[in-house]
Amino acid sequence: MGSEGGSIVRKPRFLCLHGFRTSGEIMKIQLNRWPKAVIDRLDLVFLDAPFPCQGKSDVDGIFDPPYYEWFQFNKEFTEYENFENCLEYIEDRMIKLGPFDGLIGFSQGGMLSGGLPGLQAKGIALQKVPKIKFIIIIGGAMFRSTKVVEDAYSSSIDTPSLHFLGETDFLKPYGIKLIESFKNPVVVHHPKGHTVPRLDERSLVKVTAFLETIENLVMMEDENKDGEEINCTPI
Repeated sequence: MGSEGGSIVRKPRFLCLHGFRTSGEIMKIQLNRWPKAVIDRLDLVFLDAPFPCQGKSDVDGIFDPPYYEWFQFNKEFTEYENFENCLEYIEDRMIKLGPFDGLIGFSQGGMLSGGLPGLQAKGIALQKVPKIKFIIIIGGAMFRSTKVVEDAYSSSIDTPSLHFLGETDFLKPYGIKLIESFKNPVVVHHPKGHTVPRLDERSLVKVTAFLETIENLVMMEDENKDGEEINCTPI
C-alpha cells in the first residue's frame, strides 16, 4: 500500500469487549483516558455484550445505563451459563463488522480476549473469522472453569499481547496466571485497582512500542497480500 507521498499505513482494527455489566459506550469513555495520540493509532469498534444486565452494576451512578454482560457465572467463577452463546455472538459480530486484527478487553471482556486465541487455535471458537493476531487485556484474568482452562490454555499462546496489571486489582493473581500462558507478553504495571488506568510516562513508552510492533506486522501482512494479488492478476 503506497502513494506518492509515502506509504499509507492501515490502522490495526480492534474489536473492544467491555467489562461485566457495563457497555461498549462505557468502554469508549474509559479508553479515552488514554492520550489521543494512542487512540488515534487504532481503529476501534465497540460492541455491547449479548445479555442485558441481570443484577446491579458496579458502575451504576458513575456511568449511565444500559448495562450488559457477556455470560453468567457462579460465585466461584468455575461454572458458566450462556458461554457458548456468547462465543457464537462474538463470532457473528466479527463476521458482520470485521475483519479485525485483534481484541481489546477489560475485566470480563479481558477474560474473553485472553481466552479466545487459544479457543480459536483449538477449533472451538471463531472458526469462521480470520485468526486473532493481537490482543490488549486490561484487568483481565484466566478462566477458572476446568474445561475452558483445558481448551484455552493447553499450549503456550504466541499471539502478541499487551497486559495491564493493577497493583490493587482483586483479579491480579488470576491476571498473572493469564500472562504466564503467553509466550511473549508485554506487561504494563500500574498502582490502581480494577480499572482502565491512565498512562504515565513509563507505561506510555511500553504501549507505544507495542503499537509500533503491531503496526509493522499489519503493514507487512498487507504488503504480502498486495503482492499475492499482483502475482495472481491475469495478464
